[in-house]
Amino acid sequence: MQQKRDYYDVLNVSRDADENEIKKAYRKLAVKYHPDKNQGDKDAEEKFKEATEAYDVLRTPEKRQRYDQYGHAGLEGTTAGYGYGVNLDDILSEVFGDVFGGFGRTSNRPKQGRSLQYSLEISLEEAYYGKEETIEIPRIESCPECNGSGAERGSTIDTCPQCYGQGQVTQSQGFFTMSRTCPRCQGEGEIIKNPCRNCNGQGRIRVKRELKIKIDKGVDNRTEYRLRGQGEAGTLGGPPGDLLVVIHIKPHQTFTREGNDLYTSAKISFIQAALGTTIEVRNIEGVQELDVPAGTQYGDQLRIKGKGMPRYRSSYFGDLVVQIEIETPRKLTTQQRTLLEHFDAPEYKPDGSENGSFWEKLFGNQDDK
Repeated sequence: MQQKRDYYDVLNVSRDADENEIKKAYRKLAVKYHPDKNQGDKDAEEKFKEATEAYDVLRTPEKRQRYDQYGHAGLEGTTAGYGYGVNLDDILSEVFGDVFGGFGRTSNRPKQGRSLQYSLEISLEEAYYGKEETIEIPRIESCPECNGSGAERGSTIDTCPQCYGQGQVTQSQGFFTMSRTCPRCQGEGEIIKNPCRNCNGQGRIRVKRELKIKIDKGVDNRTEYRLRGQGEAGTLGGPPGDLLVVIHIKPHQTFTREGNDLYTSAKISFIQAALGTTIEVRNIEGVQELDVPAGTQYGDQLRIKGKGMPRYRSSYFGDLVVQIEIETPRKLTTQQRTLLEHFDAPEYKPDGSENGSFWEKLFGNQDDK
């Protein structure tokens, strides 16, 4: 009889490995050597059994303590030893949860349909006003010809005689009790003798559906709408999945959005900046006037209350922020150049003191009149 390997060596872990390390090591080996993945490979099956046996002992504190103290001999003749029946499904469920079905292990229980995601691109104006949009969704639905049964109308669906409707067959192999997908019905638990010609016995078909969705005012990038039950159809009577519509807003030529505020720019001359002026600026609804105060500097931001974006599902509006850009003339007449040279003369004082400002020289002291 072949001598058993050390359980720590089997899992390739140290003797002081914790529970998570042991589970991680077993998971790796179980994925690699699972019989459903290596059908007909006796060596892989033996390695799978060996790893499962090692994990079953080392995961349990009492068994591990006895094994650490006495080795394999400490497990003989006890409920922790070789005569102990291990339910493989319980171990795999503990290690992998419900996701360990990828190697052919299936269930004939109802299963919810797959949820879908749809990206909807809209303009900034559509986000401002809101709209109702019609979208087309390709999805899998229950076959209308067979009502999702997969069988021709009027025909019968028989319970699988090998697994008796369970979808799995159980085998006891010494240390293990293993459940595998029934080879007769492929895990469905039923035998369809006359498959539906519309869906080829699948019970589901792929179609395109038009759906209407209401886009609220103020939506932003990545705003999500979840449409319950508008995903793909479930199987074996399971509920349909959902449809997640994700909003994407196209870049705008005039406005940049930050939260509920809109940002834009306006160009004025340096004379207008110095003296102050009234200009027309564009908001998202049209055009309006904006007062630019005297002494405005390049880059100053002027805020117009309530002319930004509406807050999502609220009556509040953000602001419109106008950044001022001052244009410098590229060409000057002789008179304009002379005036600017006077403006730049040493006696010019920004506060208008002493020798007087350029504007006093140009227009005279209005207080003397």
